[in-house]
Amino acid sequence: MSARAQATPLPYPRFWATVGRRPARRRPGVVDDGEWAPGERPLRIVVVGKGGTGKSVVSGTMARVLGRLGRPVLALDTDTMPGLAQSLGTKAPPTPPLAEAVEKAEGGCWRLRKGIGPVRAVQRFSTVAPDGVRVLEVGDNPTSGVQSVTPSSQAFYQVIHGLPEAKSFRTWTMIGDHPAGPRQTAHDWAPYADTLLVVAEPTWKSALTARRLAALAKARGTATLLVATKVCGRRDADRVAEIVGLPVSAAIPADEAVVASDRLGVALIDHAPSCPAVQAIEGLVDSLISGTIHPVTDQ
Repeated sequence: MSARAQATPLPYPRFWATVGRRPARRRPGVVDDGEWAPGERPLRIVVVGKGGTGKSVVSGTMARVLGRLGRPVLALDTDTMPGLAQSLGTKAPPTPPLAEAVEKAEGGCWRLRKGIGPVRAVQRFSTVAPDGVRVLEVGDNPTSGVQSVTPSSQAFYQVIHGLPEAKSFRTWTMIGDHPAGPRQTAHDWAPYADTLLVVAEPTWKSALTARRLAALAKARGTATLLVATKVCGRRDADRVAEIVGLPVSAAIPADEAVVASDRLGVALIDHAPSCPAVQAIEGLVDSLISGTIHPVTDQ
């Protein structure tokens, strides 16, 4: 990790002081301890971008594809709105899952209960999706209001900051799905990720959001991978690359199957497993595993 990334101020310092904990060291963690055979290193990725670009479709389908390859996969859903669960082919828990993992600290924040660390939290409060993918969510509970999500959200933040050093998950692939925009990226909601997969469609608003996210990644010393979605040809992919200022590593075509699966409320990979969009995501996964595409580490 670069000296610039090490110098990045710790987000929410009062929060960490209140809960009486510290986040893991600012590095990808135990996954970087030792050598990996070619193609064996687990992926550690968070998918980001403007709303409506297909982040959840990309992250959920990637997780399912990796699960089918026999890899242990942990999907991490930071978004309080539904999306990733559907793309994985499962249902979101009826209540925020990590709410039971916390207690009120003296300073007003919520901290993990004694005896619950990142490994136990994942074991107890994650659910299993098709292809063996484990899913840990902040929580989707719009009927009970924001307050009901707050304890689970603060627990989630503490859990993910313990994941980089969790030896039990050293061989696990981790795929995160962020809400729209740059806020979670700026405030370190994916410390487990060594690569920011930025999704953008060929529109100005989407590509400009992607450019801002890429700039944040650069400031934090995080590698960046640009994926163009809803493209209708090479010109669309080139347009995204020109606006963002990064090469497009993968292009996912505009596909009616994506729209149809969303209308039906089912996972794309279940609805149309051989459609062009799924094939493009499978190609992206294969390229990442084989190392034939490389994230940009210094824009």
